[in-house]
Amino acid sequence: MGRSLGVTTVLVLTALDRGVCYGLDIVNRTGMLPGTVYTTLRRLERRGHIAGQWEDAEIAASERRPRRRYYELTPEGSRSLETALAHFEALGVDVEARISAAG
Repeated sequence: MGRSLGVTTVLVLTALDRGVCYGLDIVNRTGMLPGTVYTTLRRLERRGHIAGQWEDAEIAASERRPRRRYYELTPEGSRSLETALAHFEALGVDVEARISAAG
């Protein structure tokens, strides 16, 4: 992992640990602002913690909306999340409760 992960990063990874989703899903699951979520997603993707893939343009067109970029945890992201959750648990921070309350 290299360095410890902050609360914002852990919240995004925890949301993705519950399944593949796109940015607005994560905003809704975490209760964080979109700018924070999308900045965190880009950083996590660069670091290899998550992988993103654009949906097929035809799907978005058929639903008359912009294309979505779907994200999922990588094995590295899962390991980092596990380590970070153990760290936060030792500090008495309940990340799962934060996600449950927001989403």
